[in-house]
Amino acid sequence: MASANDSRQAQKDAADQNFDYMFKLLIIGNSSVGKTSFLFRYADDSFTSAFVSTVGIDFKVKTVYRNEKRVKLQIWDTAGQERYRTITTAYYRGAMGFLLMYDITNQESFNAVRDCWWLELLLVYTWRQAKICLMGFVCVNKGDPVVSSDLSSDLLDCLVGFEFFEASAKDNINVKQVFERLVDIICEKMNESLDNNPSMVTNNKAPKLSENPPPQQSGGCSC
Repeated sequence: MASANDSRQAQKDAADQNFDYMFKLLIIGNSSVGKTSFLFRYADDSFTSAFVSTVGIDFKVKTVYRNEKRVKLQIWDTAGQERYRTITTAYYRGAMGFLLMYDITNQESFNAVRDCWWLELLLVYTWRQAKICLMGFVCVNKGDPVVSSDLSSDLLDCLVGFEFFEASAKDNINVKQVFERLVDIICEKMNESLDNNPSMVTNNKAPKLSENPPPQQSGGCSC
């Protein structure tokens, strides 16, 4: 569960001005669909199958670069259990992007997305312009897939504007790509709605994110 120290750390991250943009992202979905292992794979490039269910909420921070802009991602990992719902939904406000996850070996987790249970929470508690990526996740040692690609495609047809990925933390499949695409979507929306940061998009194209800072200019003065 998020402690007072977690909240203070989040406030410290927000107060740190050593970035050009900061995006608050949330990973949501039923309990035990793989949200924590997915976050650890992306933020720390580490994997273990020994995670226990998140109690309340946790977060990690990762910095990426886009068109020589420093973008800080504050990524919140939320508990899926209903008893923590009051805690977790309080963090929805101010989020610019969501990763809505289900486990392809768990029909119930898919049904919760298909039946719009999670989407109703988003409509109630979040900014209506927040961007959402849908993700079918492959959990470890959970059995054979029960959610077919056809079912996922049918769901995606109903969720207009969503983008879909299948991902695996163990095999490191589409983990980085999901975050890259979500941040690109947010930046594209910023460019459309604000139109006062043309440096975020060049020639109307969204370049790939990088985890490395832009190269230092060598020689001479830039004045």
